[in-house]
Amino acid sequence: MTARIFLSSPDVTQAEEDALVRALRSGWVAPLGPEVDAFEAELAAFTGRTYAVALSSGSAALHLGLLQLGAAPATVVITSSMTFAATANAITYTGATPVFVDSDETGNMDPDLLAEAIDDQVRGGADVAAIVPVDLIGKVADHRAIGEIASARDVPVLVDAAESLGASREGRRAGQDGVASIVSFNGNKIMTTSGGGALLCDDPDMAARTRYLATQARQPVVHYEHVDVGYNYRMSNLLAAVGRAQLERLPSMLERRRGWRRRYAELFDPVDGVTVFGGDDGRDAPAGADHDNFWLTSVVVDPAVAGWTADELRADLARDDIEARPLWKPMHLQPVFAACPAYVNGTSERFFRTGLSLPSGSALSDEQFERVRVHILSFLEGKSS
Repeated sequence: MTARIFLSSPDVTQAEEDALVRALRSGWVAPLGPEVDAFEAELAAFTGRTYAVALSSGSAALHLGLLQLGAAPATVVITSSMTFAATANAITYTGATPVFVDSDETGNMDPDLLAEAIDDQVRGGADVAAIVPVDLIGKVADHRAIGEIASARDVPVLVDAAESLGASREGRRAGQDGVASIVSFNGNKIMTTSGGGALLCDDPDMAARTRYLATQARQPVVHYEHVDVGYNYRMSNLLAAVGRAQLERLPSMLERRRGWRRRYAELFDPVDGVTVFGGDDGRDAPAGADHDNFWLTSVVVDPAVAGWTADELRADLARDDIEARPLWKPMHLQPVFAACPAYVNGTSERFFRTGLSLPSGSALSDEQFERVRVHILSFLEGKSS
């Protein structure tokens, strides 16, 4: 029986095991500690930010960032419709209402629709607390255009860079834009701490406030004193040690995923009606140039041209225990958010119908990729016969 091939399984080695043992033997087993301090400093340096605050998840980082930007009941937060539910969920944690904006052809937030959404919401009397653009599937959004729109309307930007750590655009690293940004270290992300995330910013007061709120808002006195509602959101010292090992290995993991993107692009090059999602196939840009982090490689299928659908390929791969998934179902189509305002052009819905993410993790072996490749070729041959 063949083993299941996952979309993006964790990539851990002896380096992570050694780091975890080091942290255990230090005695710092509870949340916080020297590994957290070092991880925050290294992550801030990697992303080009002044401060990083290591937290229990990317969702926790979004929640605390939004609270500090004024998200609250009777406010709205404008965000990308094409994203994982965690982005919209964090907005609702604050009591604010999410307002969804559709995608451009890269899958990221459409700046023109963003401007329309802000202006329309303000005309309707809404208090727009923040904008949360999402870097989709490892591609950095057009933060220059988004930032100009936000600045002209005096609305702060909190970037959801959960999927884009290690990517870059116009010489700026993922996580470097906005008043603040967040990254995720969930088990399937480009690097992992098993579970975790971080808030990145340049404002010392914001960093300090984030640490304060994430540590149950404890006052600096000998007894437990609280004047604010706090949260248990800090990262464990053990997980931070794993994160440090992962961050050191990140360049090689990025290159491994870039290799899969290149090979998928070559595989589908001769197939009419199939394109690599996001436009960057990992072949033309030299190492170090602005590009995706290649977190996931996805394809978009035009069934009228290809003669088959993305879901047919997904189902066929599943029969060989190979995981593939559709692109995110847009938030404006999710039942839980159906009543929320949305500014749509049909792009994210089209990508959801026609897109498919394929196994592309850095832990994927050459033998596993060959099994995927042979299966896809067999599927294509069956469809052309």
